[in-house]
Amino acid sequence: MTPTLRQFVRRRNVSARQEHCDLCSSPIAAAHQHLFEPATRRLMCTCDGCSILFPGNAGTKYLRVPRRVRKLSDFAMSDAQWESLYIPIGLAFFSYHSPAGRVVAMYPSPAGSTESTLALDSWADLVEQNPVLSNLQPDVEALLVNRVKGARDYYLVPIDKCYELVGTVRTHWRGLSGGSAVWDAIHRFFENLAAVSHA
Repeated sequence: MTPTLRQFVRRRNVSARQEHCDLCSSPIAAAHQHLFEPATRRLMCTCDGCSILFPGNAGTKYLRVPRRVRKLSDFAMSDAQWESLYIPIGLAFFSYHSPAGRVVAMYPSPAGSTESTLALDSWADLVEQNPVLSNLQPDVEALLVNRVKGARDYYLVPIDKCYELVGTVRTHWRGLSGGSAVWDAIHRFFENLAAVSHA
């Protein structure tokens, strides 16, 4: 086999690589379950069999990530409330982080996810206006906010969707402003989210 052909075969094998469960190493499909480790904020890809071993009870090392995506059409957040959070790019997700004992605000950046300081009274005000937030599962569910380019989208999502958005931004960001590709990718992400969401 020539070096050129060998290189082509190697590239083909890499592109066809099968994903595997992080616990038992069984092959898994592209759409698969996730576990979340609160102590490290790490997601683990798992097969259905391994995921059911972790019901999502607080206090366990791994929590099963739920699958529901819900668009919050009547969510109340004023421009003044948003601006008080000092999120620089119009995107953020909010979740209760058990090890820290508080709600944390994160936003996607070219370097990954970045934590923003969140005053507890700001979150309390949002919960009072939007009681649905009191039902967020700690660690594994989040309020995802999109206010990019005039959007006012609010979703209750599993934490893996937030990580997917972080990966989208990190992959497509170019230069100081991100470039048009990243904003197009963000738009597609939220279009896909809307397609699978429930009211």
